[in-house]
Amino acid sequence: MDKRHRSSLRRSSNGPIVIPKRTARRFYGHGLPNVDLKKLAGRLIVVEGADGSGRSTQIAMLMRWLEGAGHATVQVGLKRSTLVSEELDQAKKGNILSRSTLSLFYATDFADQLENSILPALKAGFIVLADRYIYTLMARDLVRGMDSKWLENLYGIALVPDAVFYLKVSPEILVQRNFAKDFGLDYWESGMDLGLSRDMFDSFLKYQGLMAGQFERLQSTYGFSIIDCDRSPDEINVELQQKTEQVLAKK
Repeated sequence: MDKRHRSSLRRSSNGPIVIPKRTARRFYGHGLPNVDLKKLAGRLIVVEGADGSGRSTQIAMLMRWLEGAGHATVQVGLKRSTLVSEELDQAKKGNILSRSTLSLFYATDFADQLENSILPALKAGFIVLADRYIYTLMARDLVRGMDSKWLENLYGIALVPDAVFYLKVSPEILVQRNFAKDFGLDYWESGMDLGLSRDMFDSFLKYQGLMAGQFERLQSTYGFSIIDCDRSPDEINVELQQKTEQVLAKK
């Protein structure tokens, strides 16, 4: 990393961060009952991206940076619900879930975390870093042919985040990173259930290409920020820190 980016990191890491202020809240649709949106004083920041895009690394770096500045921060993510996460993992191992069943499993996981983790943390004034949100779930379902209006209604319970950062990486880079990390490819992340190809490598490239297309479509609707991740982790995090500071500065 060159001197310019090192100095930028130092400025972002050691400089003052604006204390989060309350902003008007809303749900995407019908929301959850008995939620006083005015009492949600924290910030909800979402980091989206495929497996191998560097989400975990970037979230860990953001968390250290925020906590180092004295902000109470909590992390949430897919398949972390105490209600259905174990059952979802077991069901996926059989590779026989229908698209509707898979969709409803993930929707239940999300709803449980929203009610019991995300909203309480926001009410307590925490900054919530979400390792993926409804956008990944919707993109997966759209690729599998689910109806967009049905999905919008299903995820109408979701709270609108303060910011969404989509880490964009080409399918060719993703496949290399997944092989380097896990020495193989995941059945579901390769879209093998869709019959795109008998070859998992080829299916992965096709599936991730379809996912990227759906994310571009969703971006035009939901307006999240696309982050170019064909750079070093430190360079990417400098940009994420700068954008996060802008979020926290909003009145």
